[in-house]
Amino acid sequence: MTDRRHFILAGLALGALFLHDAEAGAAVDLSPQQPGRVRTRQNAAALAAIGNHYRFVKEGYFTVAISPHLPPTATYATDARTVVGSDADYAQLIADSLGLKLQIIPIAWADWPLGLSSGKYDAVISNVGVTEQRKEKFDFTTYRQGLHGFYVRTASPIRKISAPNDIAGLKLITGSGTIQEKILLEWDRQNVAKGLAAIEIQYFDDDAASRVALLSGRADAVFNPNAPLAYDAATTGAIRQVGTVNAGWPARADVAIATRKGSGLVDALTLATNGLIADGSYTRSLARWGIQSEALSRSETNPPGLPKF
Repeated sequence: MTDRRHFILAGLALGALFLHDAEAGAAVDLSPQQPGRVRTRQNAAALAAIGNHYRFVKEGYFTVAISPHLPPTATYATDARTVVGSDADYAQLIADSLGLKLQIIPIAWADWPLGLSSGKYDAVISNVGVTEQRKEKFDFTTYRQGLHGFYVRTASPIRKISAPNDIAGLKLITGSGTIQEKILLEWDRQNVAKGLAAIEIQYFDDDAASRVALLSGRADAVFNPNAPLAYDAATTGAIRQVGTVNAGWPARADVAIATRKGSGLVDALTLATNGLIADGSYTRSLARWGIQSEALSRSETNPPGLPKF
């Protein structure tokens, strides 16, 4: 199956799921028209920062690559071809700030470095985390916190998970071989060294089985990337957040726009993002998808990222 067909089928399936949630009472819009999308005006400072330093891939357009893999960050709309989600909304706000039209190119996430390096698009806005290795080839403008979230069933007695001792003795769901698994294992190691009860980690091949385990009480909490869980909590009401941890723990690693190294575009994007934060359109846009908890107070250009391993 081609990547394009895979994404279309995934989008249709996810669209059906979340439209069902909308019919149950949650305000979810997966239409291609996106009438509620937040817009903004041109940012003179951002435009001045570009000057003659950068030539856009398509004149008059901000061409952005997005991988439509999972809401709320990005998925296909109900027409199975229009990319919608928080990343698409943010891309539109940046295009508005630069006085340009938006062109979104759907991609497989693993293809973004080659496509960006070869000049197929101006930027990648697709949940890309800042790392020191990536900074050698690309410039970054941060636009969202890189968070993993702890979520429990709504009726759970657990109120807060914010430190290693909070997970002692719990049954936790996470992904095998992931950053979040590494965090749990390190927290567990610290707990056991202090004489606290060890955790039990549960792994599942599909999200449906994972959710059944959580809602039935066979697991105490799930710890995975925050955005999809926050969206699920907002649309279904079946789970709730009890804590978040930055993906770079114990350091910090945020999500950023990626552009070609030295292209002359990154400073303008950072100015534009901080303008969006200042006028409130940034927070309103994230709130449409239930992930305002991931908002940054300030965008940065090429901040410290995850270290090389």
